[in-house]
Amino acid sequence: MKTTVLGSGGWGTALALVLCDNGHDVTLWSHSPEKAGQMAQTRENSLLKGVLLPESLHITGELDCLSDAELVISAPPSFAVRATGEKIRPYLRPETVLVTVSKGIERETGLRMSQVLQETTGNIRKVVALSGPSHAEEVGRKLPTGCVSACPDRAAARFVQDAFMNDYFRIYTSYDIIGVELAAALKNVVALSCGICTGLGLQDNTKALLMTRAMAEITRLGEQLGGTRRTFGGLAGMGDLIVTCTSLHSRNYRAGILIGQGKSVQTAMEEVGAVVEGYYAAESVYQLAEKEQVEMPICRCAYEVLYRGKQARDVVRELMGRAKKDELLERTWM
Repeated sequence: MKTTVLGSGGWGTALALVLCDNGHDVTLWSHSPEKAGQMAQTRENSLLKGVLLPESLHITGELDCLSDAELVISAPPSFAVRATGEKIRPYLRPETVLVTVSKGIERETGLRMSQVLQETTGNIRKVVALSGPSHAEEVGRKLPTGCVSACPDRAAARFVQDAFMNDYFRIYTSYDIIGVELAAALKNVVALSCGICTGLGLQDNTKALLMTRAMAEITRLGEQLGGTRRTFGGLAGMGDLIVTCTSLHSRNYRAGILIGQGKSVQTAMEEVGAVVEGYYAAESVYQLAEKEQVEMPICRCAYEVLYRGKQARDVVRELMGRAKKDELLERTWM
C-alpha cells in the first residue's frame, strides 16, 4: 500500500519504520528539503539516533509524494497541523485515509487535531487518531508497544490497525476518537507538571498523587466534551499518562524538570531541543476548562506557572491546601 508520513520528527520517523517493516511503500516527508536530503544521505534521523533508515524508505521534501497515497499519516507538531492540512489538501483523494498522531489542542479554536484536519482538507475523508504509550525511541528499536486506532467509522479504525500491527507494534481499536485525542493532549500538561515536581526535589508519593488526581481532571473534561470514561482508564489514557510522566524519553517531563530547577520556561524548552507539546496544550486546556466550566485545579496551576510566572513551590502549597470538597470528587471518581 502506498503510504506517506508527513513530519520527520522522531515519532513520524518511527511510524514510517513500522510501515516499512510491514511491507508498505512508504515515503517520509519533511517540511525542510535540507533535512530530507541529509536523512536520505546519512540514513539516520538526528531525533532517532542509532536507528538505521532502510533503503526502502523514500525521503523527500516535495508534497507530490502524496499522489495516489492510500494512507497518509499526519505527524507535525500540533501548532503546525492546520498549515500542513491546508498544504496537502490539493493532493488528497476522497478515499484517502488520514491518520493524526499529533498530540494537542489547537489554540484559539479548541479543536482536536482530527477536527483541524477535517476542516482544512474539506471534510471529505476519514480521519483516524492513533495514540498510546509509545516513545519513538523504543518503537524505533522494535520494543513491544501498544497503541489505539480510534475513529467512529469502525472500518477506518480497522484499516489503520491492519496497516500498522505486527509482532512488536500492537494496535487496539476504539470508536472514541474524542477521548483518545483529549487524553493524548492533556497528559502532556501532566507530564510537564510531574517533571516540575522532580525538579523541585519532590518524590514518588507526590507524583503518584499528581498523576491520579490529574487523571480525574482529564476524565471530567473528557466526559464533558463527549469522551467515554473507559477510554481514560485504558491504554490511550492512563497508559500514555504513565509513560509520559515517568520517563526521560519524554520531552515534556524533561522540560518540567528544568523548570522545577529554576530555569525559565523558554530556556527549558530550548535546552530540550524539540517541541514541548505540553506547553502549548496547557493554554488550550485552561481555555477549554474555563469555557466548559470544568474544575481542573492541576491544569490551571500548570498554566499559571507556564504563562503567568507563578512559582512552582507556591502552586504545590496551593494544591495541597485546597478545600476538603475535593474529597467528594474522589468518591465520585472511584
